[in-house]
Amino acid sequence: MRLDKFLKVSRILKRRTLAAEACDMGKVTVNGRPSKSGHKLKVGDVVEIEFVGSTLKFRVLSLNEKARKEEAASLYEIVE
Repeated sequence: MRLDKFLKVSRILKRRTLAAEACDMGKVTVNGRPSKSGHKLKVGDVVEIEFVGSTLKFRVLSLNEKARKEEAASLYEIVE
């Protein structure tokens, strides 16, 4: 699954265009490397997103193309 789509489906970021912009600006890393929005995620990847005042680091647990609101939090686990 594409990185920008995962960020939207998991509800970490609200819109896919916002996720793509964050990736293009270099604010998203996968396994310690800066990643583009089209990066293919795999189960077990560690993603880190820089926000204005903090960072969010999480591990991908599941790749589900269509997750409901209740299922979104089960797609990842927060590492730090």
